[in-house]
Amino acid sequence: QVQLVESGGGLVQAGDSLALSCGASGRTFDNYGVGWFRQAPGKEREFVAALSWNGYSTRYVDSVQGRCTISKNNANDTVYLRMNTLKPEGTAVYYCATIAGIVTTTPARYTLWGQGTQVTVSA
Repeated sequence: QVQLVESGGGLVQAGDSLALSCGASGRTFDNYGVGWFRQAPGKEREFVAALSWNGYSTRYVDSVQGRCTISKNNANDTVYLRMNTLKPEGTAVYYCATIAGIVTTTPARYTLWGQGTQVTVSA
């Protein structure tokens, strides 16, 4: 069974850094773009960052531009989202997802999702 598993969430203070991980079981990330999304209580799931299938291009939502980095380690087939200078509005469940094609900011285009990891940023 193909699964994505996120980890690395937790409770942090505003201004702290956090690195989320996304691993795949039953499949590799080869030939798949990867996106990170987040969903806060009562809000829609929103795009955070994405990495193209070949690792050559990235996209970020404006609110995290300059504070987040998405990357992939091919050796352990893990995709990371490094977040710096976290803000309370970043509190949400963070999900990784894969897409067979050009990465997009639209959640519905992604076909495989992890279960999410909670990130809570206290003021």
